[in-house]
Amino acid sequence: MKIKYTYWPEKDGMFLGYLNEYPDHWTQGENLEDLKEQLRDLFKTFSSEPILGIKKEEELEFV
Repeated sequence: MKIKYTYWPEKDGMFLGYLNEYPDHWTQGENLEDLKEQLRDLFKTFSSEPILGIKKEEELEFV
């Protein structure tokens, strides 16, 4: 399984990022690999249980 994410380095050397499906929920890591691990944890949490207030993006299909 793959999921898209957005990230950027900060001046202090930390990396910030979020899962594109959940852009309101940023996390950080000491390096890019640490950030990826934090993002994996977020995805596991968000996809394993219903959490109130979590916005999710979907596509609407027209037929």
